[in-house]
Amino acid sequence: MTGTPWHVDVLTLFPEMFPGPLGHSLAGKALESGIWSLEATNIRDFAHDRHRTVDDTPFGGGAGMVMRPDVLEEAIRAVSPPGRCIYLSPRGRLLTQALVKELAAEEHLVLLCGRYEGVDERVLEACNIEEVSVGDYVLSGGEPAAMILMDACIRLLPGVMGNTETPDEESFEDGLLEYPHYTRPAEWTDASGTLRPVPDILLSGHHANICAWRRARAEDITKTRRPDLWQNHSQATTTRKIRKQK
Repeated sequence: MTGTPWHVDVLTLFPEMFPGPLGHSLAGKALESGIWSLEATNIRDFAHDRHRTVDDTPFGGGAGMVMRPDVLEEAIRAVSPPGRCIYLSPRGRLLTQALVKELAAEEHLVLLCGRYEGVDERVLEACNIEEVSVGDYVLSGGEPAAMILMDACIRLLPGVMGNTETPDEESFEDGLLEYPHYTRPAEWTDASGTLRPVPDILLSGHHANICAWRRARAEDITKTRRPDLWQNHSQATTTRKIRKQK
């Protein structure tokens, strides 16, 4: 491995959770070979009292606790050199494949993992922290979300996937969901006794026809399962056609 590895600093109350699943398979091999690196820091190390308190009750009332801005700022400022700082939050910018590519191109990320009801708003403003969401659901903490973000980025780093996959044909690369995949046996009978053969087109050896079939299936699946993606894809396609005509 040559050059500077892609580096992530994770600020968390549970540093023992990392690298977790990222220490295995392709991401784990890339970590061992120095393609990327990780430092997980315990936010409690920056607490101000002997109980290592990192949270307090919210002003204005409400259930749950809020992580303190003074403790968080010290943890963030301690990262050296500073990197692009992201707070994993359900209200953040949605983590799309386009954003993943953008983050994978950074040399250094700082991922802040919240717990409880979240973090004091003032630290987000003071430290210019971006908020990113991995989906419209709520997790028990930011750690699983941080792993999702990291995994999506790591697999795009040069030298990670090799020839095992083709990124340009994966879901979201062209605004579409991925087409179906098949492998041996060519004819398979499931447990109910139903014969399920591979589509004939995939056995034809006709590359152009196979590509057209895969494209059509990707479009059908996207229309059915993600009409929002299909609408965006259609609009982008129309825009490209108009630009070509000018």
